[in-house]
Amino acid sequence: MLVGVDAEAACVRIAVLAPIAWRVPPRHYGPWELFASLLTEGLVARGHDVTLFATGDSRTAAKLSSVVPRGWSEDPGIEPKVAECLHIAEVFERAAEFDIIHNGFDFLPLASSGLVETPVVTTIHGFSSPRILPVYERYNGSTTYVAISDADRHPRLEYAATIHHGIDTDAFALHPSPGGYLLFFGRIHPDKGTATAIDVARRVGLPLVIAGIIQDQGYFDRAVAPHVDGDRVRFVGPIDAAQRSEVLGGAHALLHLIDFDEPFGFSVAEAMASGTPVIAFDRGSMRELIEPGIAGFVVDDLEQAVAAVGQVRALDRRVIREHACRRFGLGRMVDAYLAVYEQVLSRG
Repeated sequence: MLVGVDAEAACVRIAVLAPIAWRVPPRHYGPWELFASLLTEGLVARGHDVTLFATGDSRTAAKLSSVVPRGWSEDPGIEPKVAECLHIAEVFERAAEFDIIHNGFDFLPLASSGLVETPVVTTIHGFSSPRILPVYERYNGSTTYVAISDADRHPRLEYAATIHHGIDTDAFALHPSPGGYLLFFGRIHPDKGTATAIDVARRVGLPLVIAGIIQDQGYFDRAVAPHVDGDRVRFVGPIDAAQRSEVLGGAHALLHLIDFDEPFGFSVAEAMASGTPVIAFDRGSMRELIEPGIAGFVVDDLEQAVAAVGQVRALDRRVIREHACRRFGLGRMVDAYLAVYEQVLSRG
């Protein structure tokens, strides 16, 4: 069994193909890179022979293979498409060295999957556009797909499993004195509802902390920056792994008032692992992640979000953390992926 920790015969040679926009693990932002890191380290801890294909400055207990020194989002001297072409080629030219290639890098690597005998497992992190679907359809059945939520499954694709992301729950803890502010944590982009969070905080009379990268500068300048006064609304920018537990755990609630169908939402799981309740609009995976009335509230509109800010005071933060550790523990995710690998390899 692949899930066996101490059976030498169960050791599998796994190539994990990460994106190269950011380092693995990311310093601040990079959900796909974070996933690649968590999965890689979890597989190594189980005794598997893992090679991580990522940027040269990545940190891992696995073997590291890289064609670029840094992520192209962090080094303007790197041409993204050229680097990605060489990066994908590197893993597939070495395909015979591995039992499984785990593609965590969207649809581009699928074009090489039919050229090698090594089976390819692809975690689909959502669909950036319906225009990329034909690539997934072309390799549907000849490769293996994993969804990160049931909400993100496309009806025209076949999936081996739905596997919610795991997180390092030990990196988060209950805060000794939470509740002083509301928190927005994510990309500053209309999809993520930063301006809506500002509106909710204003209506309930609580300060708002905004943390994350600015992905849409025009939106930030127009809808966010005019409200940032350093008091009622504070913008702290990206927060690294060392700061997340403190910032997430200290919040009265995380406002995840999204305007798109969220495939998963690392910040939601991380907030709950800190004992912080989440108030989210009912889009995408939110009902799969948040147990309403236990770990937060899933709401339909602005008025319900405002009402929920008061309602979360009655929630037990210790129970919220227990919920997150049970649902999003790293070991559960690793077990689930090993089961998929076993399924793939058993086909012969």
